[in-house]
Amino acid sequence: MSQRYRITRSFQQNEQAEPSISLEECKEYFSTKPDFTYSSVFTVTGATSMSIEGDFFMWSYGEFKIPFRHYQGDIYVSGTNEAVIPKMLEVASELGADVAEG
Repeated sequence: MSQRYRITRSFQQNEQAEPSISLEECKEYFSTKPDFTYSSVFTVTGATSMSIEGDFFMWSYGEFKIPFRHYQGDIYVSGTNEAVIPKMLEVASELGADVAEG
C-alpha cells in the first residue's frame, strides 16, 4: 500500500496566509509548470478501468503521469514513486504550505 501525502496550510500560524489552497491558486501555479497539466478526470487502467472526477494536476515524470489532486483546500499525492517526494516538497514550498501524511 502506498503512502499518501497532503500539501496543506492548515498548520500555518501566519494570520496573513490564506488557510486553504484554492483551486484558482492551484490552476494559476501549475499553469507555470510545463511538466503539469490540468484534468477534471483521472482514469486508472489495469485489469479493470476506473475514472475519478475531480481537479487533478497531472505531473509528467518520464513515462509516468502522477496526479496531484486538489480537494477541499489541500493537494493530495501518492508517494508510490520516490521521485514524488522532492517534487511535492518543491510544490509545498512554493505555495507556502507544509507536507503531512494523510
